[in-house]
Amino acid sequence: MPRKARVKSESGIYHIMMRGINRQCIFEEEEDYEKFIETIKRYKEISGYEIYAYCLMSNHVHLLLKVGEEPLDQIMRRICGSYVYWYNWKYQRVGNLFQDRFKSEVVEDDAYLLIVQRYIHQNPIKAGLVKKVEHYKWNSINEYINKAKVVDSNLVLSMFNNNPNEAKRAFIDYNNETEDCVCLDIEERIRLTDEEAREIIKRVAKVNHAGDLQNMDIKSRNIYLRELKEQHGLSVRQIERISGVNRGVIFKA
Repeated sequence: MPRKARVKSESGIYHIMMRGINRQCIFEEEEDYEKFIETIKRYKEISGYEIYAYCLMSNHVHLLLKVGEEPLDQIMRRICGSYVYWYNWKYQRVGNLFQDRFKSEVVEDDAYLLIVQRYIHQNPIKAGLVKKVEHYKWNSINEYINKAKVVDSNLVLSMFNNNPNEAKRAFIDYNNETEDCVCLDIEERIRLTDEEAREIIKRVAKVNHAGDLQNMDIKSRNIYLRELKEQHGLSVRQIERISGVNRGVIFKA
């Protein structure tokens, strides 16, 4: 069956999502996150695109960009190809790292641009990794607050206020508001069944039953909970349902 043609954006702005093959992690160490950010920065100069937001999770990436001199497919081939080459060299592996081709949706107006950048920045909150967007290290939120290295921040900030300091404050407040909009996301295709999640919990925590997490010492339990959320993509709600551990405990771990 032929692939569905990618929708072309009239504005040139796209929300991009790419994920690790077979749900595997694409970032194992801090150096890996840093390398990917360095890669998108390097190809900005070559491909002429602008970056409005990014978020690097352990097994997937969100980008919000505007194409420039080169088409989207070529931009993504450059970014993915360069990172995969380096990653395979570092970890002495061969083959694909990303699952299928990247996914994209068009962003045609300012209102949706703001929604999408917030959706991207809130990924770590929804995964239970942090409570505020500015507390996550591997997204673009702090480039808006401090010095921009990769992000082209002026467009988004100008939508909040002409005064730079007031714009930054309004931007942070907006990005920490509860977000109910459903944008392009990894959960569209790789949501785990409870049985799959149960087996992951048993394997990661080395227990016979998922409910055994309740009886662990706090330090060990929290280490496993963080791994389940960040590296295996289990949601706070799903872990609570399967293990019986309180939602607040899972969220804070």
